[in-house]
Amino acid sequence: MNRRQLGLGAAVTAFASAMGQAASAQTRDPAAVAFYDRFNDQLARLPAGIQPDVRAFYELNGWRPVWNPERLRALQAAAGRAERHGLSQTDYFNFDTLAADRDAAEMRTTAAAMGYARVLAEGRVRPETVEDLWEMQKNRVDLPVGLNDALAQNRLVDWFEGLAPTDIGYSNLSAGYVRYRRLIREGGWPAFRQGPTIEPGASDARIPALIQRLVAEGDLPEADGVRLTEEGIVYGPELQAAVRGFQVRHGLAADGRIGTGSQRSLSASAEDRARQIALNLERRRWLKREVSPERIEVNTAAAIMVYWKDGRPVHSNRVVCGSPTNQTPSLEKPFASVVANPPWYVPASIARNEILPKGPGYLASQNMYISNGTVIQRAGPNAALGYVKFELRDSYAIFLHDTPSKAAFNLSMRQRSHGCVRVQGAVDFARLLLSPDPALLEQFDTAQDTRETKRIQTGREISVRLLYWTAFVDGQGRVAFREDVYERDAKLAEALGIAISLPKAVDDGARVANDVGP
Repeated sequence: MNRRQLGLGAAVTAFASAMGQAASAQTRDPAAVAFYDRFNDQLARLPAGIQPDVRAFYELNGWRPVWNPERLRALQAAAGRAERHGLSQTDYFNFDTLAADRDAAEMRTTAAAMGYARVLAEGRVRPETVEDLWEMQKNRVDLPVGLNDALAQNRLVDWFEGLAPTDIGYSNLSAGYVRYRRLIREGGWPAFRQGPTIEPGASDARIPALIQRLVAEGDLPEADGVRLTEEGIVYGPELQAAVRGFQVRHGLAADGRIGTGSQRSLSASAEDRARQIALNLERRRWLKREVSPERIEVNTAAAIMVYWKDGRPVHSNRVVCGSPTNQTPSLEKPFASVVANPPWYVPASIARNEILPKGPGYLASQNMYISNGTVIQRAGPNAALGYVKFELRDSYAIFLHDTPSKAAFNLSMRQRSHGCVRVQGAVDFARLLLSPDPALLEQFDTAQDTRETKRIQTGREISVRLLYWTAFVDGQGRVAFREDVYERDAKLAEALGIAISLPKAVDDGARVANDVGP
């Protein structure tokens, strides 16, 4: 135990002793009356946002002190786990200060416990304040009742830990954060200097720093790193394989060439990556804990879609989502129906800015016409919505769909649509969703054969969640990162008072012709 821990333990012990004496005094009516008389004055000194919860908690406890030595030790244990949630214990608990002010300690301790619990249960900031459009189901918890029950049942630590998400995505990312903080305490990794592209087989003075970085994050075994360092500065096949793993983990083209995109990712510090993980833990705390066992989740930062069935991921593929200027919002909506061979009713802004100025000849070439002031593209092999559209209920004209523009699925940066989500292999995915009901699947297949426009109800409700994860754990158990293309990490970090410097994404699709699809 270090000196700081000894000091903290002494402070908690002193405070616990004082609280234990106060709690004993409550068995006598004068002391109970005295605590009640001081209650409103002490409550008024707390932050306004926490006062209703504190009042409700003490009402449940008959307006009596609750923090005896045993409970304070449990509270200290719960506070000691803050790091695994990307949080700092000192932001919520200062036991030295609490012990120094015996008159205010009881209620200030409750306020600290409530504040920390609220962050674990619902996050530090309201998502609407840092995202232009965020419409998902929030997590809500009755904290006064929960804290009261946890104290009564002597399970304070378990209660605090259960407030945060307990799903594998959060748990694995939490473990990743702890590992990155440990890396930082051990010195992190050397800075990688950006410069000319490092081609396979070349020699480069940056190779030793590259090896240390790959070893630190687990892309290269430590023993192999030592051996390769001794072999010199040649960028050989073994090191290229490790770099390709790094590139896959960062959503980059896995070609083994260390160009601009890879060098930008390599230039990120361990501190910045740890803070990026913390931001994504915060985003996950916003969300309601119960999710549908069958759902479609789109990570708009990674441009990846995962289909969950019976609570397990059973299918995934790439998607193209909104560009930085036409961002796909964070939404959670029910999936209503599949439309085979859909026409496209062009939104007025796209028609006005990108289609009508090109004249009648362009409309004719794109199989478009105007009806009642609306530009409509007929269904067909070159139609912007491809051969299938997945309709979402009440979704601000945001939906999932097929596309004739297949080349963009091969890009690393796939944020290039007007906000809707283009699905790779969309027709096969529609067949997968309809396969539980052979009659519905037959309707869809027949419509595809005849090229008839047909709406087919799914027969069940499937939740679609559009999320923004720039740090997550991949299928190999590694923390994967994506660049902050929508700059939502930057905005959230500013709201939380966190300094962060993340690499910028490299648009590798400059040669892919822009289309006018949604």
